[in-house]
Amino acid sequence: MTLYVILEGVIAFFLVAGGVFAFIGSLGMAHLRDFYMRLHGPTKATTLGIGCMLVASMLYFWVTQGKPDIQEMLITLFLFITAPVSAHLLAKTGLHMQLKHIDETGGRPPELRPEEIGEKPVPHPDRGHG
Repeated sequence: MTLYVILEGVIAFFLVAGGVFAFIGSLGMAHLRDFYMRLHGPTKATTLGIGCMLVASMLYFWVTQGKPDIQEMLITLFLFITAPVSAHLLAKTGLHMQLKHIDETGGRPPELRPEEIGEKPVPHPDRGHG
């Protein structure tokens, strides 16, 4: 076996894995029941799927052109940095807006204060406690 055959197999593996992860993430976003559960699909599985596809593309162009493609490395880095940050901001917005969640997934840990679990609105720092 030559090196190119092995690299084609690795590239094919990353493409198939990326497609599977992207499909699972999209399926989760479409079928999960509330906002907080739906955040997991695009921010975890789909991000990993797109990352796998970008790695496959980087490997392909590295093999065919003989040098790595810096743009795809930057896209991958940017994707893995921004996806968790945007998910965190979306989750905080959902909590601030007191979006409904299903009871089976809305745990109520005893160490949290009432304003941390949405029983009353969180006071805005500029408006005081009223």
